[in-house]
Amino acid sequence: MSPRHRNGSHQAGTVIALVADVMAAILVLWILMYLLDANSSNSFVEIVRDAARWLAGWSHDLFTFDKEWARVVAGYGLAAVVYLVIGHGVAGRVRSRH
Repeated sequence: MSPRHRNGSHQAGTVIALVADVMAAILVLWILMYLLDANSSNSFVEIVRDAARWLAGWSHDLFTFDKEWARVVAGYGLAAVVYLVIGHGVAGRVRSRH
């Protein structure tokens, strides 16, 4: 296989890992904003909250802890971990393709 093709696979793997990292970062940022009681009427906080809700739609309210903060940390945290594991797993497979 040509070095050019391998370089393209490496670049694609890097992009996939970067996208996974950004998705996880948004979710972690929302968790921090929630825990630190960020101003919910702030535009930036609204954007982060909406993006995190969209990204964690499948895991939002998955857990039924009594404390809301625990539900937020567990639901959004699970989504962040899943995106990192899957994203970096796929990136590694793409990079190692021959």
